[in-house]
Amino acid sequence: MDDIGGGRGSFKELPPRMAMSRVTRVILIDLLVERSEFGHGGNQEVIQPIAEKSAVEVLLVTPQMQSEEAGLRAQEEGQVGITENDVPDWNYEYPFWEECSMEMYGNEVIFRRIAMPLHGYDKMTREWIRAIGPDAVVCSGSRRNVTMWEEWMSGAGSLMRCSSRTGIPTLGICFGHQLLCHALGASVERAESMSSGVWELSLNSHGSTDELFSTRGSGEGGSPVALYSHQDHVTTVPESCLLLGSAEHNRVTAVRVLDDNGGELPAWGVQFHPEAAKARVERAFEWGHISEEEMVSFQREHDGAGVLNSFASVVYANINETT
Repeated sequence: MDDIGGGRGSFKELPPRMAMSRVTRVILIDLLVERSEFGHGGNQEVIQPIAEKSAVEVLLVTPQMQSEEAGLRAQEEGQVGITENDVPDWNYEYPFWEECSMEMYGNEVIFRRIAMPLHGYDKMTREWIRAIGPDAVVCSGSRRNVTMWEEWMSGAGSLMRCSSRTGIPTLGICFGHQLLCHALGASVERAESMSSGVWELSLNSHGSTDELFSTRGSGEGGSPVALYSHQDHVTTVPESCLLLGSAEHNRVTAVRVLDDNGGELPAWGVQFHPEAAKARVERAFEWGHISEEEMVSFQREHDGAGVLNSFASVVYANINETT
């Protein structure tokens, strides 16, 4: 929602990033921390194609576990690192850490946990986003559900709505797709049972020419093959979005966000999991994070890596246009 009144915080300026040593900055709404292969492992799959061209700073936000006090500090100060005291609802199936780093394609990738505003007021959210200066925003899947609304989802939804509508490359995955569509006015409903499996995505005329699906898929006629695991379904297309494709079990499967004039913005929601690489799925089964039935349903190879590569290309095209 938009602000009604409300003051403006005095944000701390982040250091400028020079072209020769530019670090790509990504805000990642990290909602699967307790399932490490689909959580932190999935995050790495999302970031890997972005890291092919530069160092990356990944700012992880966990609104589902964060305190309101940390959110207030973030609104006032901009980028605020968090400690264990700031996440009283942390799920210790996965150990808490403030920061970690690794190398991808010879480039350093730093994952940092930061606080985010939880209020859900778009004007203030936009100010916070400007203070952070992200090159991309991604929302992961979650074991939570949009149809079982929780207070923190207002802040996360505001972040997705504001980033997508202001031209920042934005990607909502599974729950992130549902949250983005809900934030833009769509209906989300809960099915009687889970849909877990690998199915083809049937692209319409808009989807078949969309840059997110520029890599030819392995399905019939080159259609993308995708992995799904969800029970909530987006059932209507937001007025500010364009439907790109549908699966046999799910109609609103991929959407692209539009501006007020109907122009395409670099923002998408996809119901499937492009980050669920087969090796991650196999380890998730070994560690008891998915059932044998799910493991069997996920055996078919899918084209998620191509979608993530296309999103990375969009991120860098957008950087080149704005620098």
